[in-house]
Amino acid sequence: MLHPYGDHRVNVTRYNLTVESESAGERLDRYVARMLPVFSRSYVQHLITAAQITVNGRPVRASYGLCADDMVEVAVPPPQPVALAPESIPLSITYEDADVVVVDKPAGMVVHPAPGHPGGTLVNALLARYPDMQVSGDLRPGIVHRLDAGTSGLLVVARNDAALRDLSDQQRERQMRKIYLAVAEGRFKESEGVIDAPVGRHPSDRLRMAVTPQGRVARTHYRVMEELGAYTLLEVRLETGRTHQIRVHMLHIQRPVLGDPIYGARKGRQNFGLGRQFLHAQQLGFRLPSGEWREFSSPLPDDLQVALSKLRASR
Repeated sequence: MLHPYGDHRVNVTRYNLTVESESAGERLDRYVARMLPVFSRSYVQHLITAAQITVNGRPVRASYGLCADDMVEVAVPPPQPVALAPESIPLSITYEDADVVVVDKPAGMVVHPAPGHPGGTLVNALLARYPDMQVSGDLRPGIVHRLDAGTSGLLVVARNDAALRDLSDQQRERQMRKIYLAVAEGRFKESEGVIDAPVGRHPSDRLRMAVTPQGRVARTHYRVMEELGAYTLLEVRLETGRTHQIRVHMLHIQRPVLGDPIYGARKGRQNFGLGRQFLHAQQLGFRLPSGEWREFSSPLPDDLQVALSKLRASR
């Protein structure tokens, strides 16, 4: 159970977490990073080392094994300037106000810096466009949810801490509306369905995700939009937002996403000119900090339009 509140006397944001029985035994750093996904695990570990995270009122190690009903308090200090280099990279902005930005991300753009991608990311571009943007975190300022580098479409970014907390709450409570368009290999017997299978790290390949009993709850809703011979155009709605969720779930039901270089790409299959997976975040709905519900949409990018035309012509 999560209770965030602001401590205006010291300008610190605090979160109170009550550990549920199903989380008993989990490491403290993993638990906090899971409950507060807007903060990376490395940032959580930094807070633990600085005694900004306590269990039952006392500092503990990051490896501390939690017990049911433990009281975890997280104190997030006020935002500091982020040590990232602003880069003048063109962005397609669907919506912006003083609190949030909705970006239509192109395929190939990484969302935030990471090993192997120190620059050229969406975060670098945002810092150049919004130099006054300061929110808590390390290398992911304002990032509420992500899209894989090879996935195009809409995502929302917070411009201040208050908006970040509000959007993170919506993300955690599954209140955001996220609709994708995907082409899957194969045909579907049913016109719609739900894939309910836990997703976690692959047991032997740490660069991949997989359906695994040790994974986190993951639900994907799909609806057949068009049959394309040996392929199917789908509308996919995420109920949860696990890493690579759609791609892993489609592979799990033996209907991998067309062009997926990690979870698809069957030998001998055509790629219809694609250089990435056919996956596009087409619609995004959420509540603005003002309380107004807004929905946004993104047209299918040119490369996916071309591939779709080829698919229709070949059926």
